[in-house]
Amino acid sequence: MLKVVVTGASGVLGSAVAAALRSSQDPQFEVLALSHSRSGDSLVQLDLTNKDEVDKKFREFNPDWMIHCAAERRPDVAEKDPEGARNLNAEVPEHLALLSKSLNFTLVYISTDYVFDGTSPPYTPSSPTNPLQLYGESKRDGELAVLGVDGAKVVVLRVPVLYGPAPKNSDSAINILLDVVQDQSGKTYKMDHYATRYPTNVVDIANFLLRLTKLKKPLPLILHYSAEEPFTKYEICLVFAKILGLPHNHIIPDDQPPTGAGATSRPRDCHLYTRETEDLGVEDGMGLSLFEEWWTDHLNKV
Repeated sequence: MLKVVVTGASGVLGSAVAAALRSSQDPQFEVLALSHSRSGDSLVQLDLTNKDEVDKKFREFNPDWMIHCAAERRPDVAEKDPEGARNLNAEVPEHLALLSKSLNFTLVYISTDYVFDGTSPPYTPSSPTNPLQLYGESKRDGELAVLGVDGAKVVVLRVPVLYGPAPKNSDSAINILLDVVQDQSGKTYKMDHYATRYPTNVVDIANFLLRLTKLKKPLPLILHYSAEEPFTKYEICLVFAKILGLPHNHIIPDDQPPTGAGATSRPRDCHLYTRETEDLGVEDGMGLSLFEEWWTDHLNKV
């Protein structure tokens, strides 16, 4: 039985990863699901910035793998608290990579397409990074930190914007657009029609990571996992309106790049090239859901 630590296990991706591992029969996993602020529901509360407590917990559990999903993922919040974002997104991962070396487990560091500037897609794992905002910088610094620990078994997995089952829609930058579409109060919304995104399902990523643990060969240092369907946020709202049978006149497309001192600069198109991931030989390949099909099925169940 493989032992796996999942950080950020109360979040959208972390909870999907923990659920996929726990429901697996081949192989079977013992899962330590860590959360910063929540406990219960098989979650163990742990402050990842407390190195002594982290060391103690990891030495007790002695994992084979670790999926590090915990991060400050909100670009606007990162800009307001740069020190906190750098601590969580770069310093904590470096400490986990040092633990990977000493305890001999494989660390998967979840990173982002926002390490790129969005000017020349698609981006391969070896494409030069050039983040436009502090969030992307902090995640790029986390990549460099974990890859810089000599002797650690580390894989950086870059993913784009995520969606999927979530306790509340505000947990995902995609799910929250459902609230916008469903708000028929007369309020109008300006919606980004500038940046192209590739929304990717957290359940797909979770199942891919499960299958990745079965691979009996050395893994590349950096992998990309992304759906291939391009959407702006405005176009996603149109998909939701179609599925829900709701008017969308209150949503106004905005095709201008974000401006002003308060706007966190967002890249135009950070499409991740995934050929290296496809060529790994992981059982059942990428296993990607189609966006409209998944949401139609999901919303019909709710």
